[in-house]
Amino acid sequence: MAETPTIYEWAGGTAAFERWLNVFYDMVEAEESLAPLFGGRVSEGHREHALAWWVEVMGGPDAYSRELGGYPAMLAHHRGLQITDDQRLRFVTLLSEAADRAELPADPEFRAAIVGYAEWGSRLAMHNSAADAEVVEEAPVPRWGWGVAPPYEG
Repeated sequence: MAETPTIYEWAGGTAAFERWLNVFYDMVEAEESLAPLFGGRVSEGHREHALAWWVEVMGGPDAYSRELGGYPAMLAHHRGLQITDDQRLRFVTLLSEAADRAELPADPEFRAAIVGYAEWGSRLAMHNSAADAEVVEEAPVPRWGWGVAPPYEG
């Protein structure tokens, strides 16, 4: 039996994640509750860094860790933002909607994996963004897996 593909591979690699995240960040720029977190416009630099993060987390190349500062850098980007629960939920909802618009794989296993990470990561980001947050300063970039439902290949 063949080895189970990573979420990154199943999605279609970097090009698929780039397509998805560009659709997502275009939607964020039009969302009045989220756009202020990005200064009204999501820069190309932010898009590139977020792409490298998602690619690494989902099993692709580890450029975020090697070139962009790893977990401590991601933590620093969220500190002090004071993300609200409503903003967090809207962020996750737009990620899911953008996955549809970008035509990422629609199988339930893939969508559960990326939305599961979005839920986990956004809740951690919200916590870390609080003014009085007690944070874990050093941690590896997470490597997300399929959990209990790997892709179905019938």
